[in-house]
Amino acid sequence: MARLGIILLLLGALLFGPAGSLNWLEAWLFLIIYSAWAFPVVIWLKRNNPELFKERLIFLKKTAKGWDKIIVLAGTISLIALFLVAGFDAVRYQWSETPVFLQILGFLGLFLSLGLIFLVMRENTYLSRVVEVQKEKGHKVITTGPYKYVRHPMYVAVIVLYFSIPLALGSIIALIPSSLLAIIIIIRTHLEDRTLHKELPGYEEYAKKVKYRLLPGVW
Repeated sequence: MARLGIILLLLGALLFGPAGSLNWLEAWLFLIIYSAWAFPVVIWLKRNNPELFKERLIFLKKTAKGWDKIIVLAGTISLIALFLVAGFDAVRYQWSETPVFLQILGFLGLFLSLGLIFLVMRENTYLSRVVEVQKEKGHKVITTGPYKYVRHPMYVAVIVLYFSIPLALGSIIALIPSSLLAIIIIIRTHLEDRTLHKELPGYEEYAKKVKYRLLPGVW
């Protein structure tokens, strides 16, 4: 809970600092929605899946693959840029104007993506923050829930989330770092999928049944 509180404070600083004002309704709504989702999820994980709870607290393991460390670093920098740009654009300098219907779409995307993230966490107890096969925990292929439709539903949710945040906050310009984040995630999806094919027993057979990584009918 303390860590989550610190994360919320950091998010607030990244948003309201560049904005130069606390008078930003969309940012407050975003923080409220995220808090209303995050605190119950933390409680649920602690009670129902303490192993995954501990795993999600680790930001980056020393055992992470070299390419994964680069991807995590690049993704973190891009995510920070997303919030900074949103503050400068939506409030301080108002470089772009976001129609109300796009902001509504952004908030709907927030609810959709956060809901999907929870569904993935509920199904996959091996949901590490880094790409790895957890042999010591009896890592096996997950085929239930969202995994019946795509092989990497968490990344689908995160991509939707990263595109929804700028729209909800009222910043078209912030879609630039969002697009960079999406590219980073797609690259990681490819590398992770290749790793699982090589290292996770049963994954190759699963991939033959569930053919698409992120978007059904496309890729």
